[in-house]
Amino acid sequence: MSQKPWIPETLFDTLGFRMSYAAERVLVEDRTAHQHLVLFENATFGKMLMLDGATQVTSRDEFIYHEMMSHVPILAHGAAKTVLIVGGGDCGIAEEVLKHRGVARLVQVEIDAAVVEFAKEHFPEFTGPVLADPRFALVIADGMDFVATTQERFDVVIVDSTDPQGPGAVLFTKNFYAACRRCLTPGGVMVTQNGVPFLQPDELVASVTHFRALFAEGTCYVAAIPTYVGGHMAMGFATDDLALRQTDIATLEARWRAAGAFPTRYWTAEVQRAAFALPRFIAEAISPEAIASVGPASAASIQKSHKDG
Repeated sequence: MSQKPWIPETLFDTLGFRMSYAAERVLVEDRTAHQHLVLFENATFGKMLMLDGATQVTSRDEFIYHEMMSHVPILAHGAAKTVLIVGGGDCGIAEEVLKHRGVARLVQVEIDAAVVEFAKEHFPEFTGPVLADPRFALVIADGMDFVATTQERFDVVIVDSTDPQGPGAVLFTKNFYAACRRCLTPGGVMVTQNGVPFLQPDELVASVTHFRALFAEGTCYVAAIPTYVGGHMAMGFATDDLALRQTDIATLEARWRAAGAFPTRYWTAEVQRAAFALPRFIAEAISPEAIASVGPASAASIQKSHKDG
């Protein structure tokens, strides 16, 4: 009996540890024009997709990340008609966004066409309903170029990026966030994938520093996702409407019912409100005092170190 291969997650190599997953079966391994891709089956987490050594999605816990990245900003906004997703080629977030019957148009910009084609074959539970929905438009393009040049405006921008390495590095820069702000409607909201603060604090601090230079509100909220190891996962939150983060539970419940009262497995109105109550070590890391001590120059150097590393 042959030994099962172990697939390492190398994202935290510089911190001195790796997570590895036993592969019941390696389904696909390929190097696209932009990144190294591997899909395999694990006994606990089901299908697992890794890009450049970092776990992107698993069939067991995908619902947590996808629900919190989509429902939180849309229901905080309360009247979102147009949504932009940058990245997210697996279409998991798009599938959640399109559950909101008030959304009239969803544009997804993905740099790597191979990821979308791959998802069509291996994650049809996401791509099937999305690609059949007339509200959905897929654009294969560089996300930075798109937000810097598009004439469309969006109520919600969701940045479903990989970690700040390879083609995902630019999606953590001040120039990118400024371009996202440019294509938001007044009162719009941007949310971002910002890693695990316990292990990647610089990533979150740098992003929130940029948010606060560009928006009236720059903070994050958190969720617990088993395969994003290291504790809480942070989602960045930026807007010029200071009321959005404070939306009360009754209003969130009413908006969810108006959106279609679709079933969820993680999101609830109570969870959304509570997600902005940050553990002290995260709140202190992004406090105005801490951000001021980092300063723009240090934030820029953090981003440069991500690109160069």
